[in-house]
Amino acid sequence: MQEATTISSESAQADTAQARVERRLLIDGRLLETPRTFPSVNPATGLVLGHAPDATVGDAEAAIAAARRAFDTTDWSTNTELRIRCLEQFHTALVEHREELAALTIAEVGATPALIAGAQLDGPIDIVRYYADLLKSYPMTEDLGNIESRGMQHHRWVEKEAAGVVAAIIAYNYPNQLALAKLAPALAAGCTVILKGAPDTPLVTLALGELIANHTDIPAGVVNVLSGADPEVGAALTASPDVDMVTFTGSTPTGRRIMAAASDTLKKVFLELGGKSAAIVLDDADFSMAALFSAFSMVTHAGQGCALTSRLLVPREHHDEIVELVKNNFGLVRYGDPTAEGTYMGPLISEKQRDKVDGMVKRAVDAGATLVTGGEKVDPGYFYTPTLLTGVDPDSEIAQEEVFGPVLVVIAYSDDDDAVRIANNSIYGLSGAVFGSQDRALAVARRIRTGTFSINGGNYFSPDTPFGGFKQSGIGREMGTAGLEEFLESKTFATVVGG
Repeated sequence: MQEATTISSESAQADTAQARVERRLLIDGRLLETPRTFPSVNPATGLVLGHAPDATVGDAEAAIAAARRAFDTTDWSTNTELRIRCLEQFHTALVEHREELAALTIAEVGATPALIAGAQLDGPIDIVRYYADLLKSYPMTEDLGNIESRGMQHHRWVEKEAAGVVAAIIAYNYPNQLALAKLAPALAAGCTVILKGAPDTPLVTLALGELIANHTDIPAGVVNVLSGADPEVGAALTASPDVDMVTFTGSTPTGRRIMAAASDTLKKVFLELGGKSAAIVLDDADFSMAALFSAFSMVTHAGQGCALTSRLLVPREHHDEIVELVKNNFGLVRYGDPTAEGTYMGPLISEKQRDKVDGMVKRAVDAGATLVTGGEKVDPGYFYTPTLLTGVDPDSEIAQEEVFGPVLVVIAYSDDDDAVRIANNSIYGLSGAVFGSQDRALAVARRIRTGTFSINGGNYFSPDTPFGGFKQSGIGREMGTAGLEEFLESKTFATVVGG
């Protein structure tokens, strides 16, 4: 294992003091402080980075009222040119403040600069540009022609209109991606939004609200941004009769509760939830390439990604060979201080999350799995070494539950049918991967019940690509044209020709 890049307590304290950040809520066009705050911690040091407003249920109700008023009494939902201009302004502001956002994301999320150049920041900024451009060409009407009825000609058409007031609740792992993949299409559709950031990464999300308030013509109430540690704030958003739609990214158990809360008012619900995706290595695959992909993708952002392939399915007769390749690749992973040159893997988000990961690994070993490498906490900060487990029962906790840490489990299979069966043996269906000859790999991929799939390392993740899952990995699709349509309703019209 490569030696970790660590941060001394003295330099960490100095850096944290210099970078201490305070942010404000955005409610009805005003940036607001609150009497109560809560700390945001730098996960690479364990030290306080700054403080975020601790919003109350009253703040949530004020944000809902502002969003309701903006939707019902302004022309935001019908003024396409205004929405395009505001999205372009928001994109410009994100680009101009990119360095500030990058530093904050590295400090609060534990992201590395390489991730900043991808899904942690630059990719999300591109999402805003994508929806500004899509709105210029997306057809908001569809002509259905005429039919004859009761001896008369009737002309029919469909118009698309905004779903209404949207509550957007996001997770901590990729806060810029999750926020902007909800905000941009919702705003493009003409919705008004209450965005609630995750308690572990509030400052990044609040920074987006400040850019909107200070650098765009988005009208007051159209976007409201909250942070808070009280779960009742999120509950107020999902239960309010003045909210028309909930879009949530996070764990499946929380998604179930949100869906239940939204059912009382039959809200439209979009859920992007957990995953326990499988990577299948066929016996005609390039084992070295498959092992490299599996190892380094699993430790991307310390394994805190819902679509990561955390189950590696390998041919029984090649099990030991592939395990050794993965182990060697894990040994090349440089983990530690995200700001240090060459760091590939940063920390887990919190001590609580690290304890959860460590507990799952220990229980797996107690249940009979073999710890090949890893399974260690590294201080200071919340680091956990890349971990490889073999001899894992496909029905065990470690093979069925989302770990959200740098833990890869290896499961042997006997033939292609067995591999497909094991891959589909999950309540989740978010993503997957397969390695092998193209036609055979594609045939296997089409048998796996997931919303996204990578063949021989192919990358599907892009602003124009729909992302979402089957089964208990969610409902609906984010990004792409499908992502815009999640925030639209269809209204059908008919008129008597000549009437």
